[in-house]
Amino acid sequence: MLTRPVKIAVDGFSSCGKSTLARELSRKLGFIYIDSGAMYRAVTLFAIRNKLIEGDVVDETKLFSRLDEIEINFELDSDNNPLTFLNGENVEDEIRHITVSSKVSFISAIPEVRLKMVLLQRAMSENKSVVMDGRDIGTVVFPDADLKIFVTAAIDVRAQRRYDELAAKNQTVSFDTIKNNLAERDYIDQNRADSPLKKAEDAVLIDNSDLNREQQLELALSLVKKVLNEG
Repeated sequence: MLTRPVKIAVDGFSSCGKSTLARELSRKLGFIYIDSGAMYRAVTLFAIRNKLIEGDVVDETKLFSRLDEIEINFELDSDNNPLTFLNGENVEDEIRHITVSSKVSFISAIPEVRLKMVLLQRAMSENKSVVMDGRDIGTVVFPDADLKIFVTAAIDVRAQRRYDELAAKNQTVSFDTIKNNLAERDYIDQNRADSPLKKAEDAVLIDNSDLNREQQLELALSLVKKVLNEG
C-alpha cells in the first residue's frame, strides 16, 4: 500500500513511444495518466483555429491575451483510453493530425504557454499518484519525481511508427514528410530557450529502437518496483 503520492516522469523525443509507455504504466499501477503533449497540441489547435499562427510565425500578443480562454481536460473512453477535450470538445483525433504536429513545437516554445501548462499540470496532479509524459516533466514539472525515465529511439524507427499510426487512422502522409517533421521538432525542442528537451541527470535512459511494447513496459515496471521498494 502506498502511503504517499508517487510521481513518475516519462520524457523523450516525438513518436518514441513515451505516451504509450506512460499510459500502460498508469494502468498497471492504478495511477492517473496525464498527457502533457496533448495539452500543447490542444493549445496549438486553438491557435490554428483562431488564426494565431501562420507557418511558423505565432502572433504571441494575441495568443497571450487569449490563454485564459483555453480549458483543457482529460476523460476516459469506454476502453479506458484518455481523450483530450478543448473547451468541452473532444479533439483527440484532430490534435494528432500532421497539421497540428507541424506547428506544436512553435507553440510549445513560448515561455508564457509553457508556464500556463506547467501550472495546470501540477494542479491536475496535486496529492495524486500520477504518470506524466512530455519533454520537461523530469526537469521542470516534477524535478523531484520518484522515478524519471527518458525514452528515445532511432529517427527512422520513430518515423515508421508514426506513419503506421496515421495510416491506421486513414491519414495519408508520406514517410519522408513525417521524418522531416520529427527532425525539425527534435531540433526545436532541444534548442528552445525555455525548458528545452533534455535528459535529467537522474533519469534512466530507455532506447526502445529494438524493444516491443511488452519488453519496454516490463523494463519500466522493474524500475518502478525498485523505486517503490526503496521508498
